Amino acid sequence: MHSRAVITAVLLGGVVAGTIDIGAACLINHRSVPFVLHSIAGGVLAERSFAGGAPTAMLGLLLQEAMGILIAAIYVLASEHLAALRRRWVLCGLCYGAVIFVVMNYVVVPLSTWHVVPHFSAWTLTGNLAAMFLFGLIVAYFARRPVGTRPGAA
Repeated sequence: MHSRAVITAVLLGGVVAGTIDIGAACLINHRSVPFVLHSIAGGVLAERSFAGGAPTAMLGLLLQEAMGILIAAIYVLASEHLAALRRRWVLCGLCYGAVIFVVMNYVVVPLSTWHVVPHFSAWTLTGNLAAMFLFGLIVAYFARRPVGTRPGAA
C-alpha cells in the first residue's frame, strides 16, 4: 500500500470509528454528547472535566479522535504485514473490536485518572461489545482496500 493510502486509511478509519463510537456511547448510556465528551476528558482530568464547559468537551473530542486514529494505525500498519487482515477483514475486524474492548476497559480506563475497572450490566456489556465490534469493522473496512488504490491491489 502506498504511504498516502496508508495515511488515508488510518485517518478515515480512526475518525469515522471514533465519531460513531461517541454516538454509540450516548445511546448505550442514555447520555448527551457533551456528557460523553466530558467523561472522555475525565481520563486526564477526572471529575474536574465536568466543570470545564466547552473547552473540556473539545478536549474529550480531541482525545477520542486521537485514540481512534491510534487504534486504526495499529490495525492498518499490521495489515501491511499480514494480508489476512485485509482479505478476511470482517472476521479480523470483529476480533480486533474484541481486543479494543478488553484493552480500553481493562488497561486504558484503569490507568486513566478515573482509576476504575468498568462494571457492566447485561445491557451495557452487550452495547459496549457491539460498539467495539463496529469500531473494529470500520477500521478493518478502511484497511481492506484503502481509498485511492486499485481494486486488484488489495
